[in-house]
Amino acid sequence: MFQRLLAMCAVAFLFTACETASNVAGDSASGSSSSSATAAGSTSSSASSSTTATQMSDAEKLAQVGNTVYFGFDSSELAGEAQATLDRQAAFLNVNPTMVVIIEGHADERGTREYNLALGDRRAVAVRDYLLAKGLNAARVRTVSYGKERPAVSGSNEEAWAKNRRAATVLN
Repeated sequence: MFQRLLAMCAVAFLFTACETASNVAGDSASGSSSSSATAAGSTSSSASSSTTATQMSDAEKLAQVGNTVYFGFDSSELAGEAQATLDRQAAFLNVNPTMVVIIEGHADERGTREYNLALGDRRAVAVRDYLLAKGLNAARVRTVSYGKERPAVSGSNEEAWAKNRRAATVLN
């Protein structure tokens, strides 16, 4: 619901900005043709920056919903907090049917490279399966495992390890 409200506000601001730009262009047209050409050029560049802002806002919206879930040591089981985050993700993705995501599975630095790649894969698949059970189309979700190769936090202590045992949902 919050995402819809936020999207509606963004659209309202976009239309307001477009209306203001057309009024400025209209005022410039009565002044001189070179001024209206400049105004038209700035309107088109503003439109392309709005498109970029929209793309960035999709990733930001996903981050606000929650794009990362954490796992226990040597586990790919989804805890209650992880399920709550994935419920929000599923609702967000169901409202935005054109978004395609990649679920990245990660592990902490302990264990062999092969073991951590397999563990990261199990974590990514657990998240994918949960999202599919919530109604997402399987064609919109891909998984990849990075094992211990891309830590979120460097360090060799429990705090760092806990933040590296994760699955992250990113837009494709």
